[in-house]
Amino acid sequence: MHHASRKWHGNTDWCRRMKPPSIVIVGAGPAGIRAAETIIQAGYRPTVVDEGDQCGGQIYRQPPSGIRRSPKALYGFEAQKASNLHESFASILDAIDYRPASTVWDASENKLCVLSESGTKDVHWDRLILATGAMDRVIPFKGWTQPGVFTLGGSQVALKGQACAIGECPVFVGTGPLLYLVAYQYLLAGVRPKAVLDTSPPKAQRRAIVGLMRGGRTFLKGLLYIAQLKRAGVRIASGIRPLAANIGEDGSVSNFSWLDHSGEMRSAICDSIAVGFGLRSETQLADLCGVPFAYDKGQRQWLPAQDSAGRAEDIEGIYFAGDGAGVKGADAAELLGRRAAHALLLDLGHAESGRLLANINRRIQRMSTFRHALDRVAFPFPHRLAAAIDDATILCRCEGVAAGELRRIGKELGATEVNRAKAFCRVGMGRCQGRVCGEIAAEVLAECLDVSIEKVGRIRGQAPVKPISMRAFAEASKS
Repeated sequence: MHHASRKWHGNTDWCRRMKPPSIVIVGAGPAGIRAAETIIQAGYRPTVVDEGDQCGGQIYRQPPSGIRRSPKALYGFEAQKASNLHESFASILDAIDYRPASTVWDASENKLCVLSESGTKDVHWDRLILATGAMDRVIPFKGWTQPGVFTLGGSQVALKGQACAIGECPVFVGTGPLLYLVAYQYLLAGVRPKAVLDTSPPKAQRRAIVGLMRGGRTFLKGLLYIAQLKRAGVRIASGIRPLAANIGEDGSVSNFSWLDHSGEMRSAICDSIAVGFGLRSETQLADLCGVPFAYDKGQRQWLPAQDSAGRAEDIEGIYFAGDGAGVKGADAAELLGRRAAHALLLDLGHAESGRLLANINRRIQRMSTFRHALDRVAFPFPHRLAAAIDDATILCRCEGVAAGELRRIGKELGATEVNRAKAFCRVGMGRCQGRVCGEIAAEVLAECLDVSIEKVGRIRGQAPVKPISMRAFAEASKS
């Protein structure tokens, strides 16, 4: 593998006499902000393209200007971190080409297609940092497509970005630290959850305790979230299996049913449900840029291949920062943003970035034990639950494909690879382009064929990676 750093080292003065490179950062969450900050300090003016109206990403999302809630009310224990990031970004606005409310919906060699209120424009780059973040993983169950069922991330958007709750008595279902964090944030906002239901068995969390303790303050905050929820009388259960979001006569959610750890059926009256089974990296742009992928068994996801500094393998000029190439959390994302920026600067001839890269990697490595215990031991993705989805349950809601139809395609038509199955039944061919259903489709297909998840592959990225209007698509085709 050859990187630009190997070609340009030793010729720094020549590099700096040339026209400054066009550096583009996609994403203005923790990783993108720190990457931009680092690049500016080296004397460059990057372009920062972000879907949000304001910086912060999902974890530190800011409310619209007309909504006034204190950072403490919005972010709890992370209020100071959020404020520091927002202030850092505000301080560099004059030094960047900032493009908020802009969606990157296609990518090709050295070019991004970006949609904003002014239409679709091409943004060309010489160096590209992808800080695209992550999204909720959803395991379908009966009724999950009905009004009143949200993802955990969606329920956060409502609370932080719109100052409203998804309901007056919500139930939170899934697994992972985000489950307890969002439930706590709702409690902090004055909405007491009806229940918090975790699919991870209690023994898994006990087994992870030594590794979790390496998280220090982060681990203690998690314990406090749970303690506060219990103190408020919120029902908390582990080792559950989701059954159904049940709909009332008015067409909205009326209650949620599940099996407890002993197999007994339980239910809770509620008016809304928030669901999330951990996070998955947003990798579509890397795919469209031609970056090779490798299967990560720990995260149970195909991820862009990268070296120890975040450089894309086999593609010069592309770097990864934050959760977009492997979920590691907000604290690590800041470090990964700086790491990607220093790798880029090293490749442009800034030799001092090499020493800083080594230091950042040591800090990231110290976080790995805690993250492993958190994501892979205490709250593993419940893939067996995903593989056992009932035949009648809608798997791909964009195209209305049920799990049974995918299984039939696999067995009767010999679709042993997920893209082949997609061609037969359109799973993953709708508005989300497989971002929601792609991984679950692979789990169902692998279980049906009795093969490993790696063997059925992954749904390949296609443009548009996010929904856009036909008018925008037509405008882009003319350019």
